[in-house]
Amino acid sequence: MSSRPTARHAVVIPSYNTGPKVYETVRAARAQWAPVWVVVDGSTDGTAEGLQTMAAEDPELRVLVLPHNRGKGSAVLLGLHAAQAEGYTHALTMDSDGQHPAALIPHFMEVSARRPETMVLGRPVFDASAPLLRVRGRRISNWWTNLETLGAGVGDSLYGFRVYPIAELIAVMQGQPWMRRFDFDTEAVVRLAWRGVKPVNLDAPVKYLRADEGGVSHFRYGRDNVLLTWMHTRLMLGFLLRLPLLLSRRLAGRPPFQD
Repeated sequence: MSSRPTARHAVVIPSYNTGPKVYETVRAARAQWAPVWVVVDGSTDGTAEGLQTMAAEDPELRVLVLPHNRGKGSAVLLGLHAAQAEGYTHALTMDSDGQHPAALIPHFMEVSARRPETMVLGRPVFDASAPLLRVRGRRISNWWTNLETLGAGVGDSLYGFRVYPIAELIAVMQGQPWMRRFDFDTEAVVRLAWRGVKPVNLDAPVKYLRADEGGVSHFRYGRDNVLLTWMHTRLMLGFLLRLPLLLSRRLAGRPPFQD
């Protein structure tokens, strides 16, 4: 019997107009892991040039620059293709705004290496900095995700600190035109669950930085909630189309979600 190919892990950080905070985030990620890809998603704050200067002095830091803003999902997809081209099988994604715990990168990578067939998902641990409206809003998204995956066990659908199997995620994204912007994180876990990729949930702190701490948020409650509503609408339609097959698999004692 042939042995399973060794998993190889990289970090992918999409970035859009986060200002100097991206430099702190990248340094923190590089202190924990190599290589790190940063995808600058059409930023106009001058950070693309600063990151390229950093990369010129660090062979384990790669910087890709999109000429125009295309959205988080598009930026991640570009990073995934670049990592895959160099032989990497898994990617940890994290935001560039300082909210995610770079110190936990090795732990998430270790768990993924032990179970490469899974997606390792961060389950956020909030502190007093978390806006109450955001915390309550994600409960609604998580409820829908639990329904759409028939209780696959996704601990949190929105937290972007997670490890994906690259080939499976690229296949999901190339199969349809959505999940290119703020809808990326949730739709990725739902569609991967439909493919039979099981979630492993790990607690991870999340920090909402104030403006005086360098915090930058591009979340817009009206615009992005409309986007999330449309996303869950199409996911529910996809779920309902799959439901007879899913139920038959459940009754037969087989995993409900797989190709």
